[in-house]
Amino acid sequence: MSIAIGGKAIVPNINHSVRPTMVLNLPCRSSSSFLHLLKYNQCIKRLKPLKSLLIVHGLIKNNLLLEQFLKSCFNLGAPNLALSTFYQIQNPNLFLQNLMLKGLSSLGLSEDVLSVYLKCRVLNCPSDKFTFPFVIKASSALGASGIGRQIHGFVLRRGYERNVVIMTSIIDFYAKNAQIGIARKLIDGISEPDLVSWNALVSGYCFNGLDKEALGVVREIQGVDIKPNVSTLASIIPVCSRWRYFGIGKSLHGFAIKCGYFLNDFLVPAFISMYKSEVDLSSARQLFDFAVERNVSVWNAMINGYTQNEKFLEGFEMFREMLRADVQPNSVTFVSIIPSCENYFNIWYGVSLHGCVIKYGLGNQVSVLTALVSMYAKLGYISLAVFLFNQMPNKTLLSWNVMISRYVSNGLWDESLVAFRGMQLEGFSPDAVSIVSMLSACSNQGDIILGESAHAFVVRRSFETNINVSNALLAFYSDCCLLSTCFKLFERMATKNTVSWNTLISGYVHSGQKEKANMIFHQMQKEGEKLDSVTLLSILSSYTESENFSQGTILHGYAIKAGCESDVSLTNALISMYCDCGELDAGLSLFDVMPERSVVSWNSLMTGFRHYNLSNNVLVLFGSMIKEDQRPNQVSLLNLLPICCTLPQGKSIHAFALRTGIIEETTVLTSLIFMYARFGNINLCLLVFHMGKKGDISLWNAIISVHVDTKNAERAVAVFRELLQLSLEPDNITVLSLISSCILVNSLNLADSVMAYVIRKGFDKDVLVTNALIDLYARCGNIVVARLLFNYMHERDAVSWSVMINGYRLHGDAIDALELFSRMRISGVSPDAITYSSLLSACSHAGLVEKGHRVFNSMVEDGVSPRTEHYACMVDLLGRTGHLHEAYDIVNRLPFKPSIGMLESLLGACKIYGNVELGERICQMLFKMYPQNSESYVMLHNIYAAAGKWEDANTVRSIMEGRLLRKVPGFSLVGD
Repeated sequence: MSIAIGGKAIVPNINHSVRPTMVLNLPCRSSSSFLHLLKYNQCIKRLKPLKSLLIVHGLIKNNLLLEQFLKSCFNLGAPNLALSTFYQIQNPNLFLQNLMLKGLSSLGLSEDVLSVYLKCRVLNCPSDKFTFPFVIKASSALGASGIGRQIHGFVLRRGYERNVVIMTSIIDFYAKNAQIGIARKLIDGISEPDLVSWNALVSGYCFNGLDKEALGVVREIQGVDIKPNVSTLASIIPVCSRWRYFGIGKSLHGFAIKCGYFLNDFLVPAFISMYKSEVDLSSARQLFDFAVERNVSVWNAMINGYTQNEKFLEGFEMFREMLRADVQPNSVTFVSIIPSCENYFNIWYGVSLHGCVIKYGLGNQVSVLTALVSMYAKLGYISLAVFLFNQMPNKTLLSWNVMISRYVSNGLWDESLVAFRGMQLEGFSPDAVSIVSMLSACSNQGDIILGESAHAFVVRRSFETNINVSNALLAFYSDCCLLSTCFKLFERMATKNTVSWNTLISGYVHSGQKEKANMIFHQMQKEGEKLDSVTLLSILSSYTESENFSQGTILHGYAIKAGCESDVSLTNALISMYCDCGELDAGLSLFDVMPERSVVSWNSLMTGFRHYNLSNNVLVLFGSMIKEDQRPNQVSLLNLLPICCTLPQGKSIHAFALRTGIIEETTVLTSLIFMYARFGNINLCLLVFHMGKKGDISLWNAIISVHVDTKNAERAVAVFRELLQLSLEPDNITVLSLISSCILVNSLNLADSVMAYVIRKGFDKDVLVTNALIDLYARCGNIVVARLLFNYMHERDAVSWSVMINGYRLHGDAIDALELFSRMRISGVSPDAITYSSLLSACSHAGLVEKGHRVFNSMVEDGVSPRTEHYACMVDLLGRTGHLHEAYDIVNRLPFKPSIGMLESLLGACKIYGNVELGERICQMLFKMYPQNSESYVMLHNIYAAAGKWEDANTVRSIMEGRLLRKVPGFSLVGD
């Protein structure tokens, strides 16, 4: 057969192409010849010249030629050319309209489908039963609910409501546009819906997260004797995976095998995914091995099964097998396997995967790039992550969220907030994930204003119903110590989960409000909220007293009952609780039965033993720890250093810290400094100090404290001056040490300079610092400034009152001390043992016997148990004022052994008042309790001598010589 064109015979050959230029130069007079040319055209480059010929020769109105031309455009992948040609038709017919709709729909060009349909409506082109399914499908894909509803109305007016195909497409439209209720009513209105209709409803329920309803529809299908097909199973199997209905899933697997669907490309990956959700990877692997055709979806399902169940090595090996089988990975493959590197492998595995991504041409896939960004950032290569992120051609909200969250996880709070703003400038509206990341950054920055702004954004965008966002807000307010706001937000939450309760409990525990934490904990139990290991960890950390022991054992029993006893972190918390409550044997028993121990397990027990000064037990534990190949960390050494008995022992720990690299930790360095200070080796203290990072203020605090403790106040002040020259910012501990050194120097000028610095830097708002300043001025002799500091305090604690009262004691002003004590009680502040000690001492030096008695009695009435110093003050007061027998009665009634100082004080009073008989009794007590104390013999000798009893005095001297006791020689502080 030949085609006559321009007088020449051309035999069409579908295997050979004719150059487009040749066609343009050939006049075309025969529509049949043109039709044959279109029919056998296999070259996309010919289409434009052919279109030109159609227009030039007036064949654009020939519907038969148009039909063939449009078909050729779609077959050869030129939909744009088909569209431009169609739009040039003035009066398209129904057939051409449906042809265009079908072609565009098959290519997923939903917007163009609607555009063509609307143009045809304007041109009064009719529609039929073939038109509507394509248009409704496009409306569904675009979410064009308005157009979809209009078409539904048009369908009803045209009487197509009995057409199952059209109604099925409408059901699918409503189901995919969150109007599943209408979809359900529509299928109920169909007299005999077919399987396609039912599948549309099942798919709609799954799409809207209504998994249980989807399962109900499957039961309905079986009830009307319709056999589910591959589409039904493909929709329902993921439901079984999500809800862990593995029994139903296995039944469906059997049904698929029975019906011959077993090897279907869609079902094999779905069943593999179901089994991996059940953590039955052996069944998933068997299914994979039996698959005849392993396409990329099957491989992806198996790889994802391994990685989701943290079998990263097996997942990576499966990826290698996939490559060896010449199956080309796709974006889903890499999105599944790349997270293995950030969780298990190192950077070199990640770089290799990145190379594979480039090799297979997926370097521009946003999902893959997002996974690579996450991987690089998780492994600490944040600069590489940022570089890749900036190279993304089309960033998505997910990619922005990954970048923001990775900034947060790397501690780059400022960068995360900048990225959050950049995301909005790029036109992306933050979602719940974005808000959670930003709130985390605000928490770590302590930026309350920005966090509250985020809260306002959450309310404005109605994100407060999202439980994750609400929990992030709770964590933010808790971390910023705004617990009242945190509690109010918690009470307003419509939905709470275990995380919500845990966040609130943890916040109260960390702020020291243990009673409030326990109240919330009990409320959580009353409301039936399930406790998890985090709940138990949070509340156990608040049980630090012996009275909490019974509550702790109850929680231990609950943990065993709930199956949480295998949780190492929880067991460590229980060990700490038992040790804190003084039940060391219980902690040790629990430690001994642990099947698996972490370094925290050892540290928890060591901390407990050290707290009760059981140094040998700590050393034995440390030795066992080394034998079991458990590497100690900084906490282990912090437990060891304070109990070192000898300098060589401390040096060996120092050497261990050097070998293991723990020496770099500032806490270890400061502990080493204090250890060497205990042995008086200041040179080694300075050596350790110079090893550390000079930018850490805690290191400076340690060396200043050492100089203060060794009474080298001038050097302490010099070190403070040195840190200021380095532009370091002191903290309140630095200032407290500086004030202590000023007390040693006892210089008012230095005290004035320090106070000026404290006020300028705002440390005067710290109660502890102001208390120290009051003590400084009182000891330096300026009681007036001390009282002014006290009066101007915005808030006072018990120490503030005690320090001021002690200041008056130092100045011998018992009256003002007693007046201030009365004001203290009226203000509602309870005096402590130190307050009473200062007050009784003041009464003693002023000789105020009656007032001293009142103070002592009020101490007993207030429930403060008198200690040695309180009895000593009373004995001294009564002795000074001549009430010797009353003082002696107090000594005899003491609930403990009297001290040498107390007895010698009373003995001195006996000498003053010449009471030889009482002096003899007291000396007998001293000789019995402290036989080698020569001072007692000397004082008794002086009492006899003062009373003129020289014979008795000589007898005492003879006894001293017989016992080889020598009087401590006196010395003068005045030089020659």
